[in-house]
Amino acid sequence: MQRQGWGGESAPIGFRATGGLLLVAHLLLVGWVTLRPLDVPWVSATNLHPLAGIRADLARGPAEAATRIGSGLALLAPLGILLPLADGRLHVSPLGSLLRTVSAAALISLAIELLQTGVPGRVVDVDSVLLNTAGVAVLHLAVVPAARARLRREPDWPRRPAAGARDGGARPGPRRPGQGSPEVLRRWEEGRAQGATPTISRVGIAP
Repeated sequence: MQRQGWGGESAPIGFRATGGLLLVAHLLLVGWVTLRPLDVPWVSATNLHPLAGIRADLARGPAEAATRIGSGLALLAPLGILLPLADGRLHVSPLGSLLRTVSAAALISLAIELLQTGVPGRVVDVDSVLLNTAGVAVLHLAVVPAARARLRREPDWPRRPAAGARDGGARPGPRRPGQGSPEVLRRWEEGRAQGATPTISRVGIAP
């Protein structure tokens, strides 16, 4: 399969296409889980105080706290892998990749919370944004840097192009005299038509 990318620094197009499809599928699943209406007798109040919801979950006991906090961490965690996979770049700064991935996940989580304001049975919880983002960051750090390093070590993987090979693999040849100037080029062509200037060899004079 042909490998494409920015100067040989991207994953094969098949990897990127697979990552894009999985990313769309996961976002559709998340939307169905988080934005479908719930028929419940009552809902908890909106939580706009960071960590307040997490403390309330911990007060309910270890089992329920693990379920609630674990679900918050796992909801968007696959984005920590799917976003870099869809992007496809291999030679990137680990910190820059982490920041981009976490920022995108935080925006997606925030958008979900805002959309839930109009869904029956759903409430806004700022701790959901914190947990979702933390789950993405943890999975990204655990998988992506090591995976990129391993892929870059593959012998048949696209490498960074050499200094002289980025413009087609060869340096431009020497320009012929007068190239780029019509007047000088005309004179050069006339000189070639006339031929070389004859020279007279020297004859030695006997003493």
